[in-house]
Amino acid sequence: MSMNQVEQEILITEKAARQIIKIMEENSVTPGSGLRVGVKGGGCSGLSYTMNFVNEPNDADTIIEDKGVRLFVDPKSLFYLMGTQLDFSDGLNGKGFTFDNPNASKTCGCGQSFGV
Repeated sequence: MSMNQVEQEILITEKAARQIIKIMEENSVTPGSGLRVGVKGGGCSGLSYTMNFVNEPNDADTIIEDKGVRLFVDPKSLFYLMGTQLDFSDGLNGKGFTFDNPNASKTCGCGQSFGV
C-alpha cells in the first residue's frame, strides 16, 4: 500500500505551525521528519488526541503538508480528525496545542479528549 498525500484534511494554524517548527528545531528533530497526529481510546470523553514526532510515515499514513509542517495520520485517526484545525494557545487558560474538531459531539474541559 502506498502513502497518500493530501492537502487540508487537517488544518494547521500559523501559530501551531510556528510552534511545531520551534519544537523540532529545539529538539534537533531530523529534517524530513513529521508530527504523527492521531486518536486513541481513553480520556474522559472516550477518545483522546495523540501527538509525537517520528522520522518517517507508515505505509498507510496520509501525509499532510502545510505551512512547512508535515503531519502523518493513520487512516483510522483521519476518520475522526477530518476537518479538524490544529492550533496553539498560550493564553490565560493554559499553554498547548488545541484541536477544534467538527466531528466531536462532546469534549472535555481539558480539551484533550472527545466523543463522537
